[in-house]
Amino acid sequence: MSRVRADEEEYWHSSKFRAFTFDDEDDELSQLKESKRAVNSLRDIVDDDDDDDLERVSWSGEPVGSISWSIKETASGSASSLDGRDSSLQKGSSSYAALPKQASSYSLSSLFKGRNKLSSFQSLSDALTDTGVKNYAPELRRPKAEYKDYSSDWSPKDTVRRMQRGKVCSLERFRSLQDKLVLLDEAVAGHDGNVITAVLIFLKRTLRREILFRELEVRQVALCHLIHFLREIGEQKFLLDLLRFLDRTEEVALSQYREHLNIQDVEKRREFLKGCIGLPFSAEDISHIQDHYTLLERQIIIEANDRRLEMAGQSELFRKYPRKASILNMPLVTTLFYSCFYHYTEAEGMFSSPTNLKKTFKIPDKQYVLTALAARAKLRAWDDVDALLTTKNWLGYTKKKAPIGFHRVVEILQRNNAPVQVLQEYVRLVEDVETRLNLATKYKCHDVVIETYRDLKDRIQLTAYKSKVERGSAEEEKIHSILSN
Repeated sequence: MSRVRADEEEYWHSSKFRAFTFDDEDDELSQLKESKRAVNSLRDIVDDDDDDDLERVSWSGEPVGSISWSIKETASGSASSLDGRDSSLQKGSSSYAALPKQASSYSLSSLFKGRNKLSSFQSLSDALTDTGVKNYAPELRRPKAEYKDYSSDWSPKDTVRRMQRGKVCSLERFRSLQDKLVLLDEAVAGHDGNVITAVLIFLKRTLRREILFRELEVRQVALCHLIHFLREIGEQKFLLDLLRFLDRTEEVALSQYREHLNIQDVEKRREFLKGCIGLPFSAEDISHIQDHYTLLERQIIIEANDRRLEMAGQSELFRKYPRKASILNMPLVTTLFYSCFYHYTEAEGMFSSPTNLKKTFKIPDKQYVLTALAARAKLRAWDDVDALLTTKNWLGYTKKKAPIGFHRVVEILQRNNAPVQVLQEYVRLVEDVETRLNLATKYKCHDVVIETYRDLKDRIQLTAYKSKVERGSAEEEKIHSILSN
């Protein structure tokens, strides 16, 4: 027995098998084969004459090392765990609970030595290759490919590729400035905005601002990504420092101007806009800033006056059409619509007068007519609509004129439920014959359809249209009169 023990110790100290490392290229199958070879090699160090020493007898009379003994011990351990007895047996034998019973006649020593007692089992390696047994082999480590996400030796190009595939990659290993710039260049070359933004966030956190700004100045794609990202997250101070470094004075002014959106108090916003007028804007932008400040001043004055009138109940228009919202911070077109709705008849000298707004902000005729027409039609003030579209020439003659086109006038009036008599007046003024017929037919302006077919001398279409008017109506008599003449 001492010789056997010495041989075993010599074997374990002189084993040629390698220890586990993450660099192994073996998969689960190769590891399983290696473990089986190690077990089979035990038969070389165990003497054939020591069978009696290895095979001890249990209380049931079965050899302790036999498979049958293992199965019985496992079954008794499982049963005792249900009854709350001998929990240690349950832990030791749980992995063998489902082994086939036909292997009960083999002793463990005979398997190690490669000898069979009753049939053709030659070794434990053969037993493990059997379908019924190999399913119960212990779970080995995962393949090396599963650990590659955590590798620290990926190149910048490989790192970018893995980031594009959604893999988790640590960028902290890129410590030198050169490695970080190569990583950024690879990200830009990959044309993936998410990867570029992720790398820029890493560089923003690990580089000084002066170095980062200097390197981004020659990398316009990455620079545009960073500027957009800073605007999205609202990191205004960092953005202004970057734009000042790049000497983009107009963009600095515009970024400061955007801050007015975060100011809720109307008086503070007005003062802020007043201060923005002195910023280095372009000539076109400075006029817009000036108009914005002037418009907000007008809105403050109009809002205060109208709120007082509404609360006092002195205006019939405010009683009949209560205001739905405040006019403060509204766009210019909304302010013009509000003025045409509530203050259409006011003199030009009043701040709330539509003509005053038109003149002050240089609103084009087309925009003014379109907005005023929508406001007056909503109030069903058809006389104001007629006056809005009537012009005089230098001889004093009047005529209808619509900068937006009479077909749009008809559509706006129809949306506001204008009567047929009003619609027909403006449908007649549509110059295109086909458009006029379509509008007249769609909105049932029968007189216009009949007169158009009469002017075209289209007897067939006029006869066909007779079936679309009511029998005995004035329109039917008009068609009969035209056809008979």
